[in-house]
Order: sequence, then C-alpha cells, then structure tokens
Amino acid sequence: MTKALSCGADVVIVDLEDAVAPDRKEYARAATVEFLAAPHPVPVHVRVADERDVVALAALPGLSGLRLAKVTHASDIHRVAVRAPDIALYALLESALAVEHAHTIATAHHAVRGLALGEADLRADLGVRHDSGLDWARSRVVVAARAAGLAPPAQSVFPDIRDLDGLAASCVHGRSLGLLGRAAIHPRQLPVIERAYRPTAREVEEAEEVIEAANGDEGALALADGRFVDAAIVAAARRTLTLAARR
Repeated sequence: MTKALSCGADVVIVDLEDAVAPDRKEYARAATVEFLAAPHPVPVHVRVADERDVVALAALPGLSGLRLAKVTHASDIHRVAVRAPDIALYALLESALAVEHAHTIATAHHAVRGLALGEADLRADLGVRHDSGLDWARSRVVVAARAAGLAPPAQSVFPDIRDLDGLAASCVHGRSLGLLGRAAIHPRQLPVIERAYRPTAREVEEAEEVIEAANGDEGALALADGRFVDAAIVAAARRTLTLAARR
C-alpha cells in the first residue's frame, strides 16, 4: 500500500473484498486501519467487504472514500451512509439488477460521488463471452452518472498487466463510450491509461479554435472549415481543455 502512494495514480484503492482471502479479513482490516491512521499525500479509498470494515474505517483521517462492492439497491447506499455520514461513497455495480437500478443508486444519497462497473462479476452474471457484450451496460452507467450530476465513470480494470497494446485499445474504446479514466492493477498500466484518456494535440487545437470562434458570440456559427459550433460544442471544447490542463 505504501509503494502504491508513489506510483503516480490519482487515487489509491485498498481492496478488502475480493483481494483478501476469507481467513485474512481481520488481519487486512487491522493493517488498513493502521495505514489510514494519518492522511496521505494521495487520496486513499477502500473497497469494503462488509459493515465491519465501514465501522472500523469511517472515522480515520487517512480515508478519502469508500468503494461499495456489489451494490444492487439504494438501500445498500443508505446503510453505509448512516455509518459513514461524512465520507464520499462510490457504488460498484456488478450484476444485471444493479445496472437496472443505476440511476436510483446514483441518486440514493448526497454522499454518492460516482458509479463504476465491476465487470468480472457482471460478465459472469450475464454469461457474456465477448467484451463487446458489456457495452450496453457501460453506456447505461455513463448515462445514469450524467443524469445524476456525477463525474463520468472510470473504466473497469484490464486484467492482463503484460498486454499494454490491448490495454491501450481497450481504453480508446472506453473513451468512445463516455468513460473517463481507468482503474489499474499495476503501475505499468498508468502511463498507457493516461495517454489514452488525455486529449490529443489535435483535439486540444480544435477545442481552442472553437473557444476562440465562440468568444463573445452566444449564437450558433460555422467555422471556416465547415464545422458547426453551438453551445453544446463549446461546452465540450471547454471540457477538453480542462482535461488537457491536468498534470
């Protein structure tokens, strides 16, 4: 966990759920409590397995958010929010029922800050054999997050840490669906993810052209190259420039 803080990730996620063997749960919880006894320079979220984790972690100064596994109903959010009223909550949707309830979950409580898919469990639940079979669920979660006023969901992990070309191609596809950023399971994946999700030089140039053309003009207009520009295009251009300005 300490090494993860310096790997360059925007957020470090400690997993107390699937990553921990059943007979090591108490040890893992105690180690995480010790780790979060003081704040860290990088936000730390914990993927909790049950309410014992929530109770043990909720008041710790080093905790920035809770990742709630296998959320299916708004009531799952409410139970945690009562025990951790001041902590940002992120719901992981890992079943068909959870995807169907995506917007209800997203709006269940003001502490909900984001949605994400747990694609391994969802793939098993749906019996999906090919990655493209999850595209509808991905789009559903993107729409639910946007409708709830949340940030775009991050893409689920790419499990093969050796296949960086496959990771890059998968990120390009995820970006085309409206996802933003991605969870990683190894530091070598981080540069690939950042390159894939950061706007290209050409995208930045086009966004700057749109902003310059629209400056002082609130109506629709056409650029010299024939591109049509209206308020929605200007808003998208501003988002592009904001993302490009990140470190």
